[in-house]
Amino acid sequence: MVVSSRSWSPRSCAGTTNRPPSPTCLVPPRHGFRRQLQRQLFPLPIDVARGLGELLHKGLLWSYVGDSLLRVAAGYSLAVLCGIPAGLLLGWYPLAGTSANPVIQMLRPISPLAWIPLAIVWFGTGNLAAIFLIFLAAFFPIVVSAMNGVRDVPAMYRQAGENFGLSTAGLLRRVVFPAALPQVLVGLRIALGVAWLVIVAAEMIAVTSGLGYLIIDARNAGKRYDLVIAGMLIIGVIGLALDLGIRRLEGVKSVRWGFRNEG
Repeated sequence: MVVSSRSWSPRSCAGTTNRPPSPTCLVPPRHGFRRQLQRQLFPLPIDVARGLGELLHKGLLWSYVGDSLLRVAAGYSLAVLCGIPAGLLLGWYPLAGTSANPVIQMLRPISPLAWIPLAIVWFGTGNLAAIFLIFLAAFFPIVVSAMNGVRDVPAMYRQAGENFGLSTAGLLRRVVFPAALPQVLVGLRIALGVAWLVIVAAEMIAVTSGLGYLIIDARNAGKRYDLVIAGMLIIGVIGLALDLGIRRLEGVKSVRWGFRNEG
């Protein structure tokens, strides 16, 4: 006789006789328990879809997505505004680039997540800490790509600009930057991917909103792995959309010449 996990008890195994139950009968059926546990740890697609619907119904999905995108936009924009001019100047002036390169190469390998304790101490648990981490994640790839892009500009371009009487600022703006732009765009693309990766990890620790917070809160509060998977899917879809958006810039005619593998 098969005994369901709900109605199992040692007394039911013993039956109506006075004989003690067998050792194998003392172990409750595990099939139903394992099936339920596996469904909790590896939710079905229908469960994930229901989790997304729950987030939409409560109005949390767009709020969390908006918070994450806002933090990335702030930190990434700040890194672009600071990183591109710094890279252009370090590439234009060899002595300055040689002096700053050891510092850049020393700080660049440090994971932005290692700065989380200091970011919390300096800025507290809020948006500023997350924006600071995003800035660190995006700044160094942008600086390095801009600096290398300037160094790779052929000397004849600079000489042609000087023959037309352009000043240093005019050379950087009208000659050097357009020539280095393809390589700068590669750095911008890499920096955006790193920034989106870091914001998810930062939101698990430093803030109380966003997609990263959604994942860690769903795990800690109620072991809602359907929401965990839903959050992971949303992060992946947004990351793909961001990458496709910045790749469209590589198709602009003014910079397309810099990509050799053009179809």
